[in-house]
Amino acid sequence: MPNLKSACKRLKQNAKRESRNKTVKSELKTKIKKFKVMIAEKKLSEAEEYFKDLKKRLMQAESKNIIHKNKASRYISRFQTLLNKASK
Repeated sequence: MPNLKSACKRLKQNAKRESRNKTVKSELKTKIKKFKVMIAEKKLSEAEEYFKDLKKRLMQAESKNIIHKNKASRYISRFQTLLNKASK
């Protein structure tokens, strides 16, 4: 247990941020799985609309430093490629 008042506050802040980040990461994982299922089932019109939302969420997570910016860019690029291949 921390001895200093500032250390106690830091502990509380870290716990709050951890729970917030965990929910965002969980949401992203769910959206990614759902997107991949749509592609596999050839629901391309739905997948295109869903990709816009997924891209937005990835960029938001990147801007809040929940995920690394290169990781977000990599995901967006891969999913765009996946969508393009499926639509051909």
